[in-house]
Amino acid sequence: MGNPDRRDRLRDAAIEVLAEQGGRGLTHRAVDGAAGVPPGTAKNYFPTRQALLRAIAERCVELYREIPAPAPLGREGLAGMMAALLSDVAGPGRNRMLAYLELQAEASRSPWLAPLVDTIAAADFAAFEQAQRSAGLPVTRQRAAAVTLALHAAIPHLLAGGSGTLAAAGLDDLERFAHDLLESVYGTPG
Repeated sequence: MGNPDRRDRLRDAAIEVLAEQGGRGLTHRAVDGAAGVPPGTAKNYFPTRQALLRAIAERCVELYREIPAPAPLGREGLAGMMAALLSDVAGPGRNRMLAYLELQAEASRSPWLAPLVDTIAAADFAAFEQAQRSAGLPVTRQRAAAVTLALHAAIPHLLAGGSGTLAAAGLDDLERFAHDLLESVYGTPG
């Protein structure tokens, strides 16, 4: 429907609006403004709020799939990869993650959205399990899930950026956090 470049520009603008203003700020008018298009353009592409949320979720899935998944080289490589991913959350990936968290909250109230959001979370669990296997760790489904859940739990704290919380959780040093997490789940290397 319509110009695919404009559609992507609108979806990216919608992610920005959702990240910066939350669910209450997500309006067609706000998306038009963020995309720099004439009023009514977003509504032409996404006629309802549900269509707009669906478009954001689908775009988040596309962006998630574009993130390269390097094969970790042993435990050190895995810890480095985890630290880099967490660093991205507080940096270039910040708006994407904020939008995704907003989508998760919306999915708890809108069951139709849950399967779209679930696509990303389920893929994350599978990818991190595979990364732990590739690193040569003695992976079980439970251990892999514990690592993934710990990484997911870190995200809101990194986004909020409270120095006291980051220090208390060990997130003020992401390399150390990743090493400590792997040691907690898999024991001391050696």
